[in-house]
Amino acid sequence: MVNNSELPPWLKNRGSGVHLHPSSLPGGYGIGNLGRFAYEWIDFLSEAGFKYWQMCPVGPTGYGDSPYQVFSSSAGNPYFIDLDSLISMSYLSSSEVENIPLPAPNQVDYGNLYNTFFPVLKIAHRKFLQSPDNLEKEYGCLTSFKKENENWLTPFAKYQALKTKNNLKPWWLWENEDKNSRNSKIPECHAEEYEFQVFLQYLFRAQWKKLHQYAKSKNISLIGDLPIYVAPDSADVWFNPSFFQIDKDGNFHAVAGVPPDYFNEEGQLWGNPLYDWKKLKSDGYDWWLKRIKDQVELFEVVRIDHFRAFHDFWSIPSNSTNAKSGKWEKGPGLNFWEKIKDSFPDLPFLAEDLGDISKGVRKLRKSIPLPGMAVMQFAFDGNPKNLYLPHNLSKDLVLYTGTHDNDTSLGWYENTDEGTRSFFRTYLNVDGTTSGWDMIRQAYRSVSQLVIILGQDLLSLSSEARFNTPGTSFGNWNWRMTTEQFANLRNGSTEYLKEQALLADRIPVDLK
Repeated sequence: MVNNSELPPWLKNRGSGVHLHPSSLPGGYGIGNLGRFAYEWIDFLSEAGFKYWQMCPVGPTGYGDSPYQVFSSSAGNPYFIDLDSLISMSYLSSSEVENIPLPAPNQVDYGNLYNTFFPVLKIAHRKFLQSPDNLEKEYGCLTSFKKENENWLTPFAKYQALKTKNNLKPWWLWENEDKNSRNSKIPECHAEEYEFQVFLQYLFRAQWKKLHQYAKSKNISLIGDLPIYVAPDSADVWFNPSFFQIDKDGNFHAVAGVPPDYFNEEGQLWGNPLYDWKKLKSDGYDWWLKRIKDQVELFEVVRIDHFRAFHDFWSIPSNSTNAKSGKWEKGPGLNFWEKIKDSFPDLPFLAEDLGDISKGVRKLRKSIPLPGMAVMQFAFDGNPKNLYLPHNLSKDLVLYTGTHDNDTSLGWYENTDEGTRSFFRTYLNVDGTTSGWDMIRQAYRSVSQLVIILGQDLLSLSSEARFNTPGTSFGNWNWRMTTEQFANLRNGSTEYLKEQALLADRIPVDLK
């Protein structure tokens, strides 16, 4: 059994939260953003008795639009910039944004968005250069922002400028003079693109800071997500090649993935470069400490994706066509986390320890100690000893109805086999007609200190609202909530959800 003294401070009280990526918010210009509906979403969470808003990584996405393959661990996604605020300060006009696609029903059209969004922001940048006073009065001094964030901002802006110069190719296909120009000044002919990228990050951070302060005023804490690996084509790798298993020409020695298992006989070949942990350790894991610090500035809690790789990781030769030829190698283990604890003694972290997890991985997590994860959709296989069944849970497991990689709870119920559905109905003593809400109610009543509900489950949506299907390359990350759905949720479920939080002692302290 786990008692409260073994939990990090942020998990001492029972609570609940919702997982909804900002891109899935309604309104905006083709994608959810940090504007009006983000504030209204926080209002809803507070009114409904929630404590947490969890989301996927918020970095700038590239090909495939995955928030888990971003151009920088520390930069923000420009698509989340609220254009209405720029209109209100006269840095854009209504006519200048009219070519951005209006929100399509329930989805983001990333292709059209890419072609229309950035030209509009370049208009705002030109006007800012001519008259910066209004924006700097509202968002703070740009020069100060550059200085405060130089560690990640300079490499990222330089990387983006050179990527533009090289026709958006990955950095290892750039011209040699660019590939090896990490410590050189940006050429004058590309300074405009460099400054534009800085401007985008300035807007993102300023708007995020305002939204974050509003969330705190409503007693809502933000949970972020940090993938253990960084994208191959990223400023992280280009600027710091010595921290990865990469040769001087940009060739990867080995890449990340997971071995074959029950779900995938080929395994999963992710392609992310692996770390040179010996090199990282030699300077006290300073690169990692800075990477985490950037996230802790944005969020109260950070989920560490694929936590098991700190214990051991699957190393696949870079010329492999699948993950079968990989081998297990030892991760940095407790030595790494002791260093992290020195800088972050309150341990504002959550370990993603799902999948085929060994006793060694669980021992590492508990020895730090960090809370782990449980997914309710995985519980109903008929085995009463299933780790994710409510009676087998412990306080240090954050319980999810499902994650961003799962189907919605209703979609899961509709698409699973009848044996699983039968066990679900019998265990919960329900008829299955409201399976998504049945799962929510059971989650609230579990022993887990924190439960996280998928936003789609609050709307009783089926598989059409699934956010991501692992192993597929297209059709992911584009689901959105409509303004009508959001209005119906606020009008129809707020009081009921608050009642459930009160019954299960999950109401935030200041609302009791």
